Amino acid sequence: MGWGAWLREQVYPRSGFKRATRYVIYRMRRLPDQPHRIARGVFAGSLIGFLPLPGLQFIAAWAASRAIRGNLLAALLATFNTNPVTTPFFAVLAMTLGHWILGIEKPLSWDYIRTATEIAGSDLWFNIKSIFTHDVARWDGLIRFWHEIYWPYFIGALGPGIVLSVIAYYITIPLVEAYQKARAAKASERKERRSRLKEAVAKAAQRLKHRGENGEAGEGEGDDGPGAP
Repeated sequence: MGWGAWLREQVYPRSGFKRATRYVIYRMRRLPDQPHRIARGVFAGSLIGFLPLPGLQFIAAWAASRAIRGNLLAALLATFNTNPVTTPFFAVLAMTLGHWILGIEKPLSWDYIRTATEIAGSDLWFNIKSIFTHDVARWDGLIRFWHEIYWPYFIGALGPGIVLSVIAYYITIPLVEAYQKARAAKASERKERRSRLKEAVAKAAQRLKHRGENGEAGEGEGDDGPGAP
């Protein structure tokens, strides 16, 4: 898959978000680990997925899962709890809550967020170029973005992220337990069927062998009878 197709899949999967979500849940249930370890991994990955850590979510989820001894693959899968469709709404909620917690009185709107982000991006690119020129780095836009966008987003996302991740933790345990029990029951049933099939084949082979031995014995008795030369 090329980069263009990969990016399109990240924005909107060809199979749709519903099927992509079902696939992640399916993979989660099939993980060969204890339900509580899988649930801890889900908690870690889900919480990291809510936080604004672009490009670092997998690393942070891995570290958080290791810290609480959760399943690493479950943590990586759980970071997909957010997507480009739901993230903007959660971001506005988190920033609004973060502004309230930090006492920042700034009117939140898409224009405000976009303008602050564009200014920060412009300053960042300018500072990178200034390394190779005589220009002096500028930090006003980046400092504003940190104090008014990123830090409020991070602080505001912690509370809802923890609550939703705890809910995911307690939902995961019974789901994984039920799936593992059903899978073990099916495996036991298949093993029992194979065992019965082997016994039936062995009995059939024994009967055929017995019939063959009886047939050979009968032919031998006929050869030794009164009409023998």
